[in-house]
Amino acid sequence: MRHRKKVVKLGRKAEHRNMMIRNLVTSLLKHERIETTTPKAKAMRPWVDKMINLAKKGDLASKRRVFSYLTDKEVAYKIIKEAPERYKDRNSGYTRIYRVGFRRGDNAEISIIELVDAKVEES
Repeated sequence: MRHRKKVVKLGRKAEHRNMMIRNLVTSLLKHERIETTTPKAKAMRPWVDKMINLAKKGDLASKRRVFSYLTDKEVAYKIIKEAPERYKDRNSGYTRIYRVGFRRGDNAEISIIELVDAKVEES
């Protein structure tokens, strides 16, 4: 039985899964909108909220935790600088997931996950 088992395994070992989610969170905070499979988007959503809440908190320990989790220092600087004024009226729910269809090769469900007030340039 899987009662009270919260971790979504995504078919990977723990080290691979944790690093993949860290990379997805970093990419989302960098580009403000990414396309991935729906289970991965759902698995990374709590981590995005945690990183933004830590950046909003702004004390030294929180900044160090953001730097230790994100894989790109420029993204960490960006989120620490922008998050307090950008999300001052919002306590959680920083992301939005849109289901857009199915991948052609393996029929996996594809979603777009974006920050709520994303400033994305169409390319």
